Amino acid sequence: MESKLENSSEDSQFDKQVQTDTAAAAHDQKEELPKADEEKVIEAEKVKSTGGENGEGKIEGLSKIDMEMKVNDEAKEGDLKETRNEVNASDQERKEDVKKIDEVDVCEVKKELHEEVIKDDDQSKENEVKKEMHEEVIKDGDQGKENEAKAVLEEEKKERVVKIDQTPTIVEDQNNGESNKNDDDEKKKNDVDQGEDASSCNVNVSSLSFKEESNLFSDLKETEKKALIEFRSKVEEAINESQFIIKATKPKENEANSAMEGAEKHKEENGQEDQKSEQKEMKEENVGSINNDIKLWGVPLLPSKGGNATDVVLLKFLRAREFKVFEAFDMLRNTLKWRSENNMDSILDEDLGKDFDPTAFMNGTDRQGHPVCYNVFGVLADDTMYTKTLATEENRDKFVRWRLQLIEKGIDKLDFIGVSSILQITDLKNTPGPSKKEVRLVMKQVISLLQDNYPEFVAKHIFINVPFWYYAFAALLSPFLTQRTKSKFVYARPAKVSETLLKYIDAEEIPISYGGLLRDNDSDFSVEDHAEEIVVKASSTETIEIPTPEAGNVITWDLVVLGWEVNYKEEFVPSNVKSYTILVQKERKMGIQEGSVRNSFKNNEPGKIVLIIDNASKTKKRALYRFKIKSSSSS
Repeated sequence: MESKLENSSEDSQFDKQVQTDTAAAAHDQKEELPKADEEKVIEAEKVKSTGGENGEGKIEGLSKIDMEMKVNDEAKEGDLKETRNEVNASDQERKEDVKKIDEVDVCEVKKELHEEVIKDDDQSKENEVKKEMHEEVIKDGDQGKENEAKAVLEEEKKERVVKIDQTPTIVEDQNNGESNKNDDDEKKKNDVDQGEDASSCNVNVSSLSFKEESNLFSDLKETEKKALIEFRSKVEEAINESQFIIKATKPKENEANSAMEGAEKHKEENGQEDQKSEQKEMKEENVGSINNDIKLWGVPLLPSKGGNATDVVLLKFLRAREFKVFEAFDMLRNTLKWRSENNMDSILDEDLGKDFDPTAFMNGTDRQGHPVCYNVFGVLADDTMYTKTLATEENRDKFVRWRLQLIEKGIDKLDFIGVSSILQITDLKNTPGPSKKEVRLVMKQVISLLQDNYPEFVAKHIFINVPFWYYAFAALLSPFLTQRTKSKFVYARPAKVSETLLKYIDAEEIPISYGGLLRDNDSDFSVEDHAEEIVVKASSTETIEIPTPEAGNVITWDLVVLGWEVNYKEEFVPSNVKSYTILVQKERKMGIQEGSVRNSFKNNEPGKIVLIIDNASKTKKRALYRFKIKSSSSS
């Protein structure tokens, strides 16, 4: 406001100065005119004195002088008028400059108000300022300032949106094995680096291929090599000093009891001191023999006896604790204690029934050879299944035990050299809501156990059929996860399930319920029968021809179109042009939820099977198919 008052004062002073300058210029012009008239009178007198006898020369001279004076007067009046116009133009320009300065000041004031509104996160005030700025700019006819104002607002909004987007929408990794402390440190470090688009979180976020981190010593960084060497030394020392023994002496309990009975007899003969000495020697010998045979997931844990597989196991604990040796050592010790207390080494031999099988299962491998584990929480939405599995505390405890058994089955498939982790797929379709708290509690317990005792066993975690609400839920959990864990997560909306899974798994290994070709107890095809792929262009028709040159064969085929939404039919076209084409499958519209098509046909004459895909949409489609031909004699 002060700047406006100052500008108004300057404007009035400027007007006064302009008026003064105009008056002075006019006065100067008036003073110049008399002088010119005097000169003309003198000149006229000269002419008069030198005129002819009849006075004609005088009159003509005077007329010429009058004409010249008149012309000069008109010229001077024109000059005076131009001077006044220039002064007025200058005055107008000065006024426009003052007006622009006022506009700039107004914009500055409004910009300050806008920034204050943004800081207070008051959206209503922000809209009022935006409207006020827009109306003022339009009124002044300054389109440039309007664009600038819009740009400022858009930039503010963009920055706020980016901050929301950069919050990684990630959920918990069942096997990350990282502490909250490490997560907070990683989060602070990543806040500086997050200049790139998050979806890659988001979600998404996935590469066409991925490989496990190298476990070769030569491929490690210098700091990682140093940490592994130190960790080896601590583990070796702990095993030799029996620091890892919790209940591992139980298998030797009978031998220990018989030794104690012998010690009692010896006590009577040689006294109590000899008995204590013998018991101590017996205990040390027993403990030593057990410790040296310690294994974890079938891998010898003693570094001096182990090899590359031992390093792989040790590196899992190191990576889970960001190569902090002492924290990794504590995690390993706690894991061994937990496994001993819960008899985890014998869990694969337990019969826990099949009631929980629909909720999760191991199925096939991905393109890199990782075992694939499917988690299907949607089945728990069914009240009958829910009551059967999680209604009682006994069943919930059994479910936790069963789920740990499943992960142990997956680990049993690993060689800990080329492949040492599992691909997890979690289907969120029809997942029970918050009302069924038992589901939430039991899954929280399972996740906690996997985090603490199965570090770095997830190669990739793909969430499919992700509902909108899940992204908000994932955002809440994101601050508790490290960037390393978040990078393993991939998200797929229902329409992208098949396409996403095919990036990591062959079609023959994907169940038909997820858009693949794998069927339970399939007697026609196996995973070795690989599928071929064709592209169906937008607004076009593609045909797949299966030749059958001999009569009496049985042709079986599989076909799936990613995303379907096409018209599809099947025909048998005889080689003999005089024969009729047989319609095997009449044309029908295939919806997005369709699974793979399996059909067969026995030909009575040579010809070919023709599969026709009519894509009327504006996007191209991918089709996967395979077939087999069996002669009637072999069948």
